Amino acid sequence: MASDDRERTMGRVCYSMIVSLDGYVEDAAGSIAFLEPDEEVHRLANEQARSAAAFLFGRRLYEVMEEPWTAAAARADLPEVEREFARIYLDTPRIMFSDTLDTVPDGVRVVRRDQAEAEVRRLKRSTEGDLSLGGPTLAAALVDLIDEFAMFVLPVVLGGGTPYLAAGTRVPLRLAEQRTFPSGTVYLRYVRA
Repeated sequence: MASDDRERTMGRVCYSMIVSLDGYVEDAAGSIAFLEPDEEVHRLANEQARSAAAFLFGRRLYEVMEEPWTAAAARADLPEVEREFARIYLDTPRIMFSDTLDTVPDGVRVVRRDQAEAEVRRLKRSTEGDLSLGGPTLAAALVDLIDEFAMFVLPVVLGGGTPYLAAGTRVPLRLAEQRTFPSGTVYLRYVRA
């Protein structure tokens, strides 16, 4: 197999989050209430989730995602775009990196944080498709393994909170995609330069 073919069949780690204009994924109080995407933005997020071979979560983001989206799958009163995401979420293998949680539902696997880098390297070698990474703490620990950085930038300034990337992170990037939505949200996707 040529090296170009080998590169194409390896998994790619794609770090994507919804952020404020000033780059925060949660406000100073730890709230993500500002993260309500409109339907059009949600559709793009669904497309990305559908293409994921697995979701890679830190413990905090896992806890934010797991219960609401598991419950949403059974709710008929939600908009279709949300029910669709819930189905995609439950159908996609989820790997949660934590030293504190041991018990997880079917479809979720726990990996200890000291094994995160080795596990993600193994997944990159053995997985075709995208490994969708979420959570700024996990991203900071694995920044050297991230192939794509993406963000849905919402038109809101928070003035502080948890940043998308840790202070001092330096990664040369090249813009690969951008979209502007009528709501004012801007989607940006970068690959390593």
